[in-house]
Amino acid sequence: MFVFDAYGTLLDVDAAAREAAAEPGMEALKENWLPIAKGWRERQLRYSWLCSMMGKYDDFWELTIRALDTTLEEHALASNDKVRARLLSLYSELSAYQEVPEVLANLKAAGHRLAVLSNASPSMLVKALDAAGISEWFDELLSVDVLKCYKPTPAVYQLIPERFDCKPSDVTFFSSNNWDVSGAGAFGFKTIWVNRTGVAWDNLPGKPDIIVNSISEAQLNI
Repeated sequence: MFVFDAYGTLLDVDAAAREAAAEPGMEALKENWLPIAKGWRERQLRYSWLCSMMGKYDDFWELTIRALDTTLEEHALASNDKVRARLLSLYSELSAYQEVPEVLANLKAAGHRLAVLSNASPSMLVKALDAAGISEWFDELLSVDVLKCYKPTPAVYQLIPERFDCKPSDVTFFSSNNWDVSGAGAFGFKTIWVNRTGVAWDNLPGKPDIIVNSISEAQLNI
């Protein structure tokens, strides 16, 4: 079966800032939307790891808001409520990467079981995949919320074998996040690193079985 991370793998995490910057009245974002998008994402993930390490849990949407607030403060935009509200609105309905719908449709038509395993809270995940128009292809949307901890905690990956009554080796896991690929690979999944930006692999355990530039390329290797 095939399991996908959501944010950065299926959904374009830069889309909110990029699309907002192109809208009327969002001039404050035009020159720095990309560093805002990158800083927002980096904090969102770092907050999730720290929560897990401390044995604390706040759902992913709350962490997303906190990460944005700090990033906007860093860029002297903390008082711009219009920018903040628009970025959060767009982040709840991120676009899927262009190739994603066709690849999912092809995999489903070939008889494969498909699932999402995400840090997102259940409501956040359902809303995002519905907005992106790709929820229909999945048999299951699994959230870390049931465990109150975040990837790459091994117990999160265990949700897949438990739900689908399969062995870790039966699972092919797709993620654009190298730390997620590392966690899934160390757990025993076959892994595909969707390395859209061509960065080097960090020296982490659980090295990816396959490295591709897009999910379309991955389809040719499975």
